[in-house]
Amino acid sequence: MEALRARVESTLDGMTPPELKEFKFYLRNSGEEPRITMHDLDRAPTTSALADVLLKRYAVSGTPRVLVRVFQSMRRNDLVAEWETASRMNLKRRYENDGPDLELMEKLREFRDGINGIKDDVSCCLVTLMAHGGKGVIKTVLDERVNLSDIFGMFNNENCPALQKKPKIFVIQACRGDRRDGGVVQADDEPMELDDSEKKRLPTFSDYYIIYPTQEADHVALRHPKDGSVMIQAIDEVFSQHGKKLHIADFFTQVNNRVVHTDFYMNKNPIKVVLVMESTLTKAVYF
Repeated sequence: MEALRARVESTLDGMTPPELKEFKFYLRNSGEEPRITMHDLDRAPTTSALADVLLKRYAVSGTPRVLVRVFQSMRRNDLVAEWETASRMNLKRRYENDGPDLELMEKLREFRDGINGIKDDVSCCLVTLMAHGGKGVIKTVLDERVNLSDIFGMFNNENCPALQKKPKIFVIQACRGDRRDGGVVQADDEPMELDDSEKKRLPTFSDYYIIYPTQEADHVALRHPKDGSVMIQAIDEVFSQHGKKLHIADFFTQVNNRVVHTDFYMNKNPIKVVLVMESTLTKAVYF
């Protein structure tokens, strides 16, 4: 880490004051998570302090990638080429050193491969991970970031056929960012003279049950030209058969089952769709 920090500082020292100002602007607006704020930059008046901010935010694995992105915005092709090389070398070292994040992934692969090797029927899979985290990632003890999507993908129907049509349950005990919710005062009939600190509070967002017609990350949602939305059509069919009998989670599980096991086609090419459900319910809900 020290060698990388010294290299970052050396690159920053080679910039003119206007270039350094431009660098900070594009760094703050790079779109990388976790974001570097103006407050962070104000607390880093020197190139050494700025290098420390970069390493702290993006760790050893992410810093070269972020620098490439910033230098691309600055149109500094010389520095882009330099840090693209550094990024590739850093990735190679990570694989050679088998860092903690790679050890985690290797253990999960061993677990997954063990499931695939079981000859008897497998009922389900439960994975529990406890770590620090951020948006879409968990962090290792060296602050390396591991994408949750990479972990989930290891157990999908292609990579883990033993779990096809079987529940894959992930319990992730990790932060999803730095934001804190102070909640809101619960609206009720308590006396108005009570201080806010004495009143009951609720999270700002609770009792939601959100259904998406497809996966995130740019997946399409399907609509038949005559019958309409694939999801709405399945909802209508399940409601006609099971309405007023099922809890909302069970209801939409039935809807999802119909959607998942129906073949759809677009330009004669097969398309599969799966619904995504997110819940913050605190009570059982029936239609």
